[in-house]
Amino acid sequence: MIRFEQVTKKFPDGTEALKDVSVVFPTHKLTVVIGPSGCGKTTLMRMVNKLETPTAGDIFIDEESITGLEEVKLRRSIGYVIQRIGLFPHMTIEDNVSLVPRLLEWDKEKTAARVEELLKLVGLEPEVYKERYPLELSGGQQQRVGVVRALAGNPNIILMDEPFSALDPISREQLQDDLRNLQQEIQKTIVFVTHDMDEALKIADMVVVMRDGKIEQTGSPQELINEPANDFVRSFIGLDRINRQRTFGERKLKEFLSVFGMEPIGDALQVSLETTIDEAFSKLESSGYANLQIVDDGRVLAYASDRDLVKAALRKEEVENV
Repeated sequence: MIRFEQVTKKFPDGTEALKDVSVVFPTHKLTVVIGPSGCGKTTLMRMVNKLETPTAGDIFIDEESITGLEEVKLRRSIGYVIQRIGLFPHMTIEDNVSLVPRLLEWDKEKTAARVEELLKLVGLEPEVYKERYPLELSGGQQQRVGVVRALAGNPNIILMDEPFSALDPISREQLQDDLRNLQQEIQKTIVFVTHDMDEALKIADMVVVMRDGKIEQTGSPQELINEPANDFVRSFIGLDRINRQRTFGERKLKEFLSVFGMEPIGDALQVSLETTIDEAFSKLESSGYANLQIVDDGRVLAYASDRDLVKAALRKEEVENV
């Protein structure tokens, strides 16, 4: 868990980037920080690994203040993925991914095994890719390497600063899906900064909406859509998204099977094809489950997470009935 307690940040030019911010980033959840340019979201994230320091207030990781922690040691314990990817062009993919394990003085066998494990995790066959150089990979492949490099030292916390914003729409959507699926497996505490509301609603367990250095609202994607805290949040989410969900909420799960997956995604509540989107959200909320198993006559047709339901409810195009 990461906790900000009354944190303020003033820069020498007088800019107040954060104003008495208190917020908790829950353990093993993907929290998206979103807001307009200059709202303080990147400053907030950079404080977690002491790339920025508070003017006032304190930050805690698992109830330990980071104020007295040695910066290099802290940063090596936290994964970091940025928009520009930051791979070293003169180093092979294997050398890029193994950088932090080598700094942590892992032995060669452990490091090599970790590189292979992580490349396989993101669909890059080690024997094909580990001896290649970054410029021999597509943008999407490079960003996958950037993600696994952040995971290489097995950190509990991953910071992601608009990592997909420079990619083409198809690669971006694929990487969003990959990240969501990856998080199901690795269960890290992820802080993800973006300015794209569709991206936030698609991948987040929790969303933090910021404006002018302050937090306007925190909550799940569904909570933000159903109960925006004020006009700013309502406007930032967009009335079209809110209205789409209200319209699609009465549609049935059977209409959205193409959105859902066939791979099991953890403990799941069993529901029928005839369940509506709204009913599915209600069942999940009351049951404590985060996932659904969609069945018809005892046959499993698909699995859906709570975020898959949001994706279905916000889907712009029509979906064919099965």
